[in-house]
Amino acid sequence: MSSLAARVPWPLLLSELLGTAILLGVGLSIVIVDFGRASPVLQWVPSVSLRRAITGFLFGTVGACIALSPIGKRSGAHINPIVTLAFRLKGTISTPLAIGYVLAQLVGAVAGSTLLRLWGSLGSSVAYGATIPSHYGSFAALLGEIGTTFALIFALFSFLGIKRIRKFTPLLFPPLYGIMVWLEAALSGTSTNPARSFGPAVIASDWHGFWIYLLGPSVGCIVALVTLQLRPLRRLHVDIAKIEHFSRDEYGVLGSHIAESSTKERALNTLSIRRPNR
Repeated sequence: MSSLAARVPWPLLLSELLGTAILLGVGLSIVIVDFGRASPVLQWVPSVSLRRAITGFLFGTVGACIALSPIGKRSGAHINPIVTLAFRLKGTISTPLAIGYVLAQLVGAVAGSTLLRLWGSLGSSVAYGATIPSHYGSFAALLGEIGTTFALIFALFSFLGIKRIRKFTPLLFPPLYGIMVWLEAALSGTSTNPARSFGPAVIASDWHGFWIYLLGPSVGCIVALVTLQLRPLRRLHVDIAKIEHFSRDEYGVLGSHIAESSTKERALNTLSIRRPNR
């Protein structure tokens, strides 16, 4: 038991937990302030479309800041089970670690969402930022989640796959979410992240349509990865499960496939690096 505990990469899991908690605590506070009943922002910015764009941009900015922070650099700042799923399907993170990441993200989502109760009636007026299908119906919300998650994963892996721009990957999120929330939030609330939907659902006790925020992002992720396998896009090579790229020596070897690696890498049991042929 002690040997197993020693092999668990607690710093990585804690970083994912904290990162996801910050994303929801800060990101959904922006949603509450911009859309909560009686919020002064409703008068300052009466246009719902403009508030959606601003909210999405600021939410994406929170995600970018987490990716660039020390905790984000340590774990890779997935802060989204779908991002972890995408890296697992690409073979850049081991299955045990991917499962640990998802569990940490879900715990972090609940922890971050719990703090939203401090907003009182302002927060409860929008179910603490919960994502709920709109009057357009469940099918429209499902298509919206598939489309936006496709855009997220496709854009993310495109940035990571091009060496010249991969260091700018965190800067992708503010404009991407600004555009996606502006265009799609009227359908599903633009989750693209099961943990982002899970936290408020727990706090608000509202699970209406929650399956959409599991199925839609999962399908969108898989479709994006299949698309990236098309011949012109195969050259986009992603060899590390991190959003913010840095020198591989900055944090040392981040090994993964626990088996044939060295004893040191096996003990780390962390993120996978497949070194490109030289």
